[in-house]
Amino acid sequence: MNLSASQLSTALLIPTALATDWDAPINAAMAEFGISTPARCAAFIAQIGHESAGLSRLSESFDYSVQGLIATFGKRIAMHAAALGRQPGEKMVPLDRQIRIANIVYANRYGNGDVASGDGWRYRGGGLKQVTFRDNYAACSAALGVDCVAVPQRLSTDRAFAARSAGWFWHSIGGNAYADRGDFDGLSTRINGAGITAESRAARRARWAACKSSLGVV
Repeated sequence: MNLSASQLSTALLIPTALATDWDAPINAAMAEFGISTPARCAAFIAQIGHESAGLSRLSESFDYSVQGLIATFGKRIAMHAAALGRQPGEKMVPLDRQIRIANIVYANRYGNGDVASGDGWRYRGGGLKQVTFRDNYAACSAALGVDCVAVPQRLSTDRAFAARSAGWFWHSIGGNAYADRGDFDGLSTRINGAGITAESRAARRARWAACKSSLGVV
């Protein structure tokens, strides 16, 4: 299936100009990884639309309120949340505190080093799927033949690679099978983990409904 920029714009409720920027990279990634039916396409677009905030964010944000930090990362950040989360009067968490948050919550996990290594921030979510952790960056690099371990910013600066990385991840978790049987909630859990929040699940469903409508999926 080949999406037009108009369909992508309608599916994700984004400006046509933004959809035009992403149309070719996304279509190429879907072709590469067999995302070939309207049902598969709707589920894929809905998930990457959620992960990337409507194709507008290619790098994970750690701009959380204190309660948002605790709800998202639990005990990994609980003792630091009050100091590092968004404070009264702040429009967003300053970059230096976002870096500290990432390095704490992602330390010593899936190939990342300790807090001091900086790996949490270095290998934070990137690309349209928000690939996270050094081990996943390495697996993505091996599969796609592009070294994003040495140059992690490729996921957030190269549209083609950002889209391919999402297609690779989708393929690696059997995303087409989830889409074929209509198990969108199962797909959301597989992508986001067992700790997925009710709010995240509902937001993904809403995007899926819009994508299905745009692509004529019953």
